[in-house]
Amino acid sequence: MSIKEYKDVFDSLYGSLCVFSTNYVSDLEVAKDLVQDVFIKVWEDEIEFNNELAIKSYLYTSVKNKSLDFLKSKRVKTTEHMPVEELDQLNKESFYLKEVIIEETSSRIEEAINTLPNKCAQIIRLSIKDLSNAEIAEHLKISVNTVKGQKKIAYKRLRPLLKNYFFIVAFAFQSSN
Repeated sequence: MSIKEYKDVFDSLYGSLCVFSTNYVSDLEVAKDLVQDVFIKVWEDEIEFNNELAIKSYLYTSVKNKSLDFLKSKRVKTTEHMPVEELDQLNKESFYLKEVIIEETSSRIEEAINTLPNKCAQIIRLSIKDLSNAEIAEHLKISVNTVKGQKKIAYKRLRPLLKNYFFIVAFAFQSSN
């Protein structure tokens, strides 16, 4: 993997992997260290990948394992007592798959939102935070009708970009219950 390819992978996945690790270790700073350790190992061991899916699979699995190793480490056991049942739950394949799907889907949604005009993107982000049309209008100092119109534009543009992700998320949550 060239330096440019390595940097591109790092830039595109670092944030998602940190959030993913935080779901295990509950500490963003620790998660950042663990993700960095995984990227360093990839670089030092000169690990080659056939495609983007192989890279993501390797990185998510490595971050999961690194996070679980951290939780099992002596330092964590002596300072924070995590029940064995909770650690077992984190180690389950269903937890891992659901978290990977959430992170990947969140990244794709954010990428799609970034393609929207600025005002549309702002409105959709506030809507995702569960603000009503009236609250969004007040926050952005625009009319409720403008909010409704911008949402309509946003949904029209986002629907084709995100059509494949709704099924994946619905399936993941259905199969994990």
